[in-house]
Amino acid sequence: MSLITLIKTIQDIMRKDPWLDWDAQRISQLVWMLFLKIIDDKEYEQEKNNKKYKSPIPTKLRWRNWAKFSKWITWDEILNFINNSLFPWLKKLKISNKNTLWYIIKEIFNDSYNYMKSWVLIKEILNKLETKIDFTKSNDRHLFNDIYEQILKDLQSAWNSGEFYTPRAVTQFIVEMVNPKLGEKVMDPACGTWWFLTCTIEYLLKESKSPNDIKTIEDTIYWTELKQLPHSLAVTNMILHEIEIPKNIKHGNSLNCKVSDFLESEKVDCFVMNPPFGGIVQDWVLDNFPKKFQTKETAYLFLVYIFYRLKNNGRVWIVLPDGWIISWEKTTEIEIKKKWLKEFNLHTIIRLPNWVFSPYTGIKTNLLFFTKWTPTKEIWYYEHPLPAWYKTYNKSKPIRIEEFEVEKVWWNNRVENKNAWKVSIEDIVKNNYNLDIKNPYKIAKEKQLTKEELIEKINKNLERSREILELIKKLWN
Repeated sequence: MSLITLIKTIQDIMRKDPWLDWDAQRISQLVWMLFLKIIDDKEYEQEKNNKKYKSPIPTKLRWRNWAKFSKWITWDEILNFINNSLFPWLKKLKISNKNTLWYIIKEIFNDSYNYMKSWVLIKEILNKLETKIDFTKSNDRHLFNDIYEQILKDLQSAWNSGEFYTPRAVTQFIVEMVNPKLGEKVMDPACGTWWFLTCTIEYLLKESKSPNDIKTIEDTIYWTELKQLPHSLAVTNMILHEIEIPKNIKHGNSLNCKVSDFLESEKVDCFVMNPPFGGIVQDWVLDNFPKKFQTKETAYLFLVYIFYRLKNNGRVWIVLPDGWIISWEKTTEIEIKKKWLKEFNLHTIIRLPNWVFSPYTGIKTNLLFFTKWTPTKEIWYYEHPLPAWYKTYNKSKPIRIEEFEVEKVWWNNRVENKNAWKVSIEDIVKNNYNLDIKNPYKIAKEKQLTKEELIEKINKNLERSREILELIKKLWN
């Protein structure tokens, strides 16, 4: 049985428990169980390599001493044990040093809960986790990426929201383009899916040659996530990526700090992120930002956050929707754009097609690449083409990393073509900082249409609009 099939089987077992009301609860339940299993397997390895190793977890609370033999426990005993012994102990771990795995375990279990009430189903799940997965084996560790991706896909359905899921192909391309070096500080202050984190670790591990290099990676990645579940997933994934103590993976809100107070030692070399759009911050958070940049829209505040936390000569690689690219008349948003273009070199915008973020939204998104050393003089645009055999992206036909090979070839040898063009900063300023510059090749092509072709195109669009209107009427009624 593959690990993906196993996870689906476990989730099907959970669906039999009436106390688990929705998919997000089932996913949260699975994550804390997987986490304890992984910790126990890691301890097996430590004991094997170091006979003096002593676990800080009491003997009766170690996974191997209760999950493995769960078939011998009655329902009263197992539920009483989990709810009244295991969870309270993990939540109340007394750890003063935050740079330890045990402090991180405490942080994870502070907001974790046992939702299941059926002792029979709990035993069945524990038995499958114990007998079918062995994270001491490199193959099972490697395959956790597949489990991780499956859980993220399940979160899509559970929460009907794209906030946790940036396509892996997009994050992988961005990390390859930012090209982080061993020893550079890399940050995502609003992680969501943690794919940026995973791709960065995997990229840096290719460079690593010694245990000291692994320690360097551990010390130089900085990531924060507000929500408990993706934070737990990230810590779990990092442990399996050889990061023994993911101490710089924080659970909290990055905006809860005064941006002007950042010390030079707190600044980072690279930002890679997809900021959360559509969020609204509390009033008191605005006091952390200069007056002219204060807005309740979280994404714009994260852009300001980057201003103040990026080192000189630093790099920013960020995902932004068309809503930010287009120029609105709001003074605050214009001021933020002005600062970006004055203090950063926005040298490249990769314009992605609709439905890259399928199934959540069909809006177009953009990849913006900044460097902090000179102001913007000109911006190169590259319109990412759909594969010839695709009409659109969807769940069964997602964007793939191989598609970005055309951008990679063009990147260091830039010439204008049907997908690439450049615009001067003077034209951007004249256009009231509107970065929504259409592909001139396509505009020229449309102008070449005959009158009959244009009429036919308009009629098709009108017909499609009527179909959509009728569908909306049916759904509304």
